[in-house]
This record gives sequence, C-alpha cells and structure tokens, in this order.
Amino acid sequence: MATAVFGRRDSRLRRGRLVPAVLALPLLLGSCQNLADLTGDSSIKPSDSPIIAQNVRSSRLARVGEAQHPKILATYGGEYSDPKLERMVAGIVGKLVTVSDNPSQVYQITILNSPNVNAFALPGGFLYLTRGLLALANDKAELAAVIAHEMGHVTANHGILRQQKEAEVELAGRIVSDVLSDKDAGRRALVRGKLRLAQFSRNQELQADAIGIKSIAEAGFDPYAAAAFQETMAAYTEFRNASGENDTSLDFLATHPSTPQRIELAIGQARKYGPPGHGERDHDGYLAGIDGMLFGDSAEEGYVRGQTYSHAALGITFTFPEGFEIDNRAEAVLGARASDNAAIRFDGVDVPPGQSLATYIGSGWVEGLDANSVRMMQVNGMPAASARATADMWDFDITVVRAGKSVYRILTAMPRGSGQLDALAASVTNSFRRLTAAEKSALKPLSVHILKAQPGDSARTLAARMRGVSREEELFRVLNGLKPGEAVTPGRSYKTVTD
Repeated sequence: MATAVFGRRDSRLRRGRLVPAVLALPLLLGSCQNLADLTGDSSIKPSDSPIIAQNVRSSRLARVGEAQHPKILATYGGEYSDPKLERMVAGIVGKLVTVSDNPSQVYQITILNSPNVNAFALPGGFLYLTRGLLALANDKAELAAVIAHEMGHVTANHGILRQQKEAEVELAGRIVSDVLSDKDAGRRALVRGKLRLAQFSRNQELQADAIGIKSIAEAGFDPYAAAAFQETMAAYTEFRNASGENDTSLDFLATHPSTPQRIELAIGQARKYGPPGHGERDHDGYLAGIDGMLFGDSAEEGYVRGQTYSHAALGITFTFPEGFEIDNRAEAVLGARASDNAAIRFDGVDVPPGQSLATYIGSGWVEGLDANSVRMMQVNGMPAASARATADMWDFDITVVRAGKSVYRILTAMPRGSGQLDALAASVTNSFRRLTAAEKSALKPLSVHILKAQPGDSARTLAARMRGVSREEELFRVLNGLKPGEAVTPGRSYKTVTD
C-alpha cells in the first residue's frame, strides 16, 4: 500500500500527463503531549504549536527543519493523533534523551498518518515516525532502536553533511557538462562523485546504527532489538516484492536496507553490551499502545479491499481484474499484472464543466493519440469519452468519466499488439460506478487488533481472523516477526488486522 491517493484538503486526485512510463510500472506526533511532564526530564520540550517547537525557533538548524516540516506533513498525510500512542512514544524518547551524548538537544516527534514504513530526521531535532512503521515494530525496544538511530543522525549532523556532499556532486556535474572538453573523462568523474556520495550515505547509516544501539543499551533497552527489527524489515521487503510493491520511495526500506551484513554488524554492536536476553523489550506494553491504531489506507485515501477500490466521500468504486497487484499511491491508484505486463492507472483531473470530455481527451495531454478513435459514451449512466493511443511499445485505452462535478481518468495499457486491450479496458471501465448509501456507510478503515493466542491456535488460525487484507498468513507472520515455520506461543499477544 502507499500514501494518499486523494489530496487531503480537496479530495481530488492529482492530474498528470500520460506517458508510457506512467502506466508501464511494475508494482511493486500530531505534536506530542509534553514529554517533560511524562518523563520528568526538562530537556525534552516538544511543541505546544502544531508546527514548530518555540524554544528552538531561533536555531539555524531548526529553521531548516521548520521549512521542511509542512512539506513532510503534506507528503505523508498529516499528523496522526492518538494520545495513548503518543504517550508511549514520548516515554521511549524520554529514556533515550537522558543517555544522549547531547542531552540539551530538543526533539519534536511527529507521528505521520501514513501506512508507509518510514522514520527519518531533519536538522534541528525534527523526528518523524509513520504509523506504518509502528505497526511493523513488535516491542518498545525495537521502536527505541529506530528512534535512537534517527537521533544518531541528528547528533552526527548527517542532514547537514549530506546536503554539503550533494552540493559538491551537483557542482561536479555542472563542471562536467559546462567545462570539461573530454566528455568521457567528465562522465567518469561524475560517476566517481556519485559513488562517493553513496558510500558516504552508507557510512552515515552504519554510524547511526552504532550510535542508536549504544543509546538503547544505556537506556535499558535490549540492544539486540535493532537487529531484530532489521530482520523484520527484511521480511517485509520480501513480502512487498512478492506482491510487486517495489516502489519504496517513501519508505524506510529505501534508505535503510536490511542486508545480512548489516544485521550481523548490528548484532556485533549489541554484543558489546552483553549477551542476548537482557534489557527491556516490553512486548505486551507496546502492543497495548498500538491496539486500535489505523492500519493501511485512511478514509481520505479510499480503501482497497481485494481487487476493489472504493472512496466513500467521493462516492465511487471500481474493480481491477484478477491477477492485478494494486498500489494506492499519492498521485493515483495503480495496478499491474505480471502475467501479461498489463497496467492500469486511475486518477482524477479538473475539467471545466462546459468542456466536453471528447475535447478534453484531445487537448494535448495524451501522447500518441489516435484522434479518429475519440468517441463519446456512457458508463453506468455517467457521461464519458474514450480513445486509443500508441506510444513506444504500448497500446493505451483512455477513458474519462464525469461523475457529478468530478472527472476521473481510467488509463489502461498493454504491450503493443496484444489484442486483449479492449476487453481489459472494458472490464475496468464497466465496473466504475457510484456507491450506494448502504455501501458508503459499510466502508470502514482497517485497524490493528491485538489477540492473545489460545491453546490450539496457530499462525493460520489467528491470520484467518484478519479482514480486508490479502495473503493473510504471510502478513500475520511479517507483522509479528515470526520466522518461517515458527509457531505461535499460547498466552502471547499478537497483532491482527481487521475492520
């Protein structure tokens, strides 16, 4: 799953220009309660304002974070407000700050309303966690390891150092293109610069790992939790890749790859502080904190249930054919099918009420349009227009539907000459319709629910209680950090997902 398909403020899908690459894609704290009150540590002063901590406003680094903060909120769906969850995160941060090498550093923690698995830091002490990452962690020590890692980036000023390195590489690129006469030598120099930047970034991550593991050990958490969470991330990456959801541009997985070597290094760091089995984990306390947390897409984004996408506020629904993996992204709802390389994109666009849909299709946003193919039609009682286009190795069907005051686009692509495009496009288009009042009221978000395993329970029986997700047992194992073949333990609490 991905972040919001619909703009949070206007509930309209974003517009875009149709190009072959767009469709031929494989799928892949609100402000915290006062932490000082919760922990007794006066150095922890999160914002009383929804945007920026007042007491760090004058810091140059804080101004960098302040400038980016609204963009982060817009990208990741805004703040996710849950006082119980915020109190739990606040307690973890409080323990970490007390052992920090820079205890005077002020942090503002924001829980983002996104199903993406991500955590990151901005200069000036801005730390971000998505609810998707909170759903993946299994105890307080694992979450502490993630937070301490990001605090390590702040402590080491990695954000500023990365900006400096990126600026150096950009300057090198201009020299290559504008000055050097030996273009081959110039390109080699630019490649070397980019490789140095990549290596620098990996070194930053390893340094933050070491800082984070030291911090959680000194704060009383189990230092082996860092490696455990990296193993969970590796399992989640494999789960996503099996679904074709390989776009991790908004994910922790993109910049924090959990390779076997990195996991082994994390274990090696943890050994410095003692053998496994010591330090706080608090599995049950953590699961109690995330019990009831929203999982996956929110109402503002619309819901994917099985092969069907529905949006109650907009009052529309449509169904992807069997075999399509669906990706609910910020800019569109995308679907791809590996068996025939078919792809589908659904989004919305602003079209003036007085402009005909046929005129809109021919207005220049479709590359390779066959102007003679444009025709007016009806889709389940709604005015529509369709056309065909060919670009590179792809054939496209473009259908535009006006539903009330909104206009939606259904773009279907298949390899050129496949012969199945008409049937595929008709299947999707004919499924597009308005929701009934009963269907709108029945649409509910998914959330995390904690169950205690009983004698006779297995991963399969507990996963069978999940709703609204696919590959239930695989997802259950990933969410609960269960290795292949590992059995559930009677009396232990486990995460499930249901409506």
